[in-house]
Amino acid sequence: MQIVPVIDLMNSLVVRGVAGERDKYLPVNSSLVPGAAPLEIARAFRDKLGLEELYVADLDAIIDRQLNRDIYRTLAEEGFRILVDAGLRDTASAEEVLAAGASALIVGLETSAGPTHLSQLVNQFGAPQLLFSLDLIQGEPLGKTEPWRTSDPLEIVRQAVDAGVERIIVLDLAGVGSSAGVTTLRLCAQLRSRFDRLQLITGGGVRDADDLHKLAELGIDGVLVATALHTGAIGRREIDSFA
Repeated sequence: MQIVPVIDLMNSLVVRGVAGERDKYLPVNSSLVPGAAPLEIARAFRDKLGLEELYVADLDAIIDRQLNRDIYRTLAEEGFRILVDAGLRDTASAEEVLAAGASALIVGLETSAGPTHLSQLVNQFGAPQLLFSLDLIQGEPLGKTEPWRTSDPLEIVRQAVDAGVERIIVLDLAGVGSSAGVTTLRLCAQLRSRFDRLQLITGGGVRDADDLHKLAELGIDGVLVATALHTGAIGRREIDSFA
């Protein structure tokens, strides 16, 4: 199981996301490195924890449609593989994100135009360069569900798979930054049972190595972690045990 550190960008700094309450996000206070500069945080993840693939949630783009292109480019030039959620709403912005150095695009339910557009993106860029993020808040889908004609998370994932998606992120924003445990376990178990070939990534609320073991036992392929890395609750030893 792969550990993927999260970088939440707001005002071009790394912030600590807590429960999806974005108006309360503040620059991260990390035990790994002083300050909240994206490149320095990324270097700390690599140099101290051995992690080179990053999940970048560009909240400036998601909220205000202001892409942090220079940050993507800097991270890519430094050798990081970056999975970028920039609130994709159209093909043009997808092309911009890839051109700026993203290894793969994350199409989030929160801003997605629906399964038809998702299928178009898969056809244009290829499944290896796309991940679909099932964005939830307390178990309920986040964003407009009308294009999906359902609010059932399992049915939304089925439509994403039918659109050609091979990698899914299951993320409940209510758990992000809470250190209260992962709340998506039951849903991930259902998804693993129904879609055995689907690559599953989840996160939000990860506390320690015990949570990582629970996810690994479910057959999760990757887990998004931020707070537990910054506090030191999950360190190099725990990460290496899953490598």
